[in-house]
Amino acid sequence: MIVRVLFFGYGLLAYVIGVPSLFYGVGFLANSVVPKGIDAGEVGSADLAVLVNITLLLLLPLQHSLMARPGFKAMWTRLVPQVIERSMFVLISGLLLWLLYWQWRPMPQSVWNLETPAWRTLLVVIYLAGWGLLFSSSFLIDHFDLFGLRQVFFALRGQAYAPPVFVERLVYKWIRHPLMAGFIVAFWAAPTMSQGRLLFAVVTTVYIFVGIRLEERDLLAHHGEDYAAYRRRTAMLLPIPGRRS
Repeated sequence: MIVRVLFFGYGLLAYVIGVPSLFYGVGFLANSVVPKGIDAGEVGSADLAVLVNITLLLLLPLQHSLMARPGFKAMWTRLVPQVIERSMFVLISGLLLWLLYWQWRPMPQSVWNLETPAWRTLLVVIYLAGWGLLFSSSFLIDHFDLFGLRQVFFALRGQAYAPPVFVERLVYKWIRHPLMAGFIVAFWAAPTMSQGRLLFAVVTTVYIFVGIRLEERDLLAHHGEDYAAYRRRTAMLLPIPGRRS
């Protein structure tokens, strides 16, 4: 029982570090509310800023690409208990995001700046809608399983864990990756786009497409024709009738 309580405490710790790191990102990209926005801080060498920022941006994709692969999971769970495998993923992801926010070098030079209030308001609404799509989609596929709490809760109760059953509902009827679509919308919907935010948006968007391809390869291998059929009838990111994005 003590071990199960420790596992639950670890999962809870991972959750309270990982999930708030995403919420902080809402203010970080918008340069609003949070202590440090993406364009805040002393501006230094442009070359150093690009080098540091790209390095920070690549750490999270590398961690996701490695730890999300079935082969790595099989090896990793020989070293750590299966019940906290997802929590470890969430914890490391959260710590890498906090590191990015802390060490990000500002590149505040403007790429574009919309001055018309109506257009600025529209883009802010779209920006918040992107984050709303992301967070709401996480609950459609079981938010607490995605962030590792469901696994440790089952262990705490002494129940065998079973992955949640995917239900094709709401936005998942039209697109396969609404979480990633939400990220892309939030990254690009900027009434003021600085060089730093543009770098952030470009690097993360490229990885999203790479990550989707890797994930879909794993899903096809695991679910076979069921996922292949789902992929044929739904778009990747944009719900355009008759097209697969």
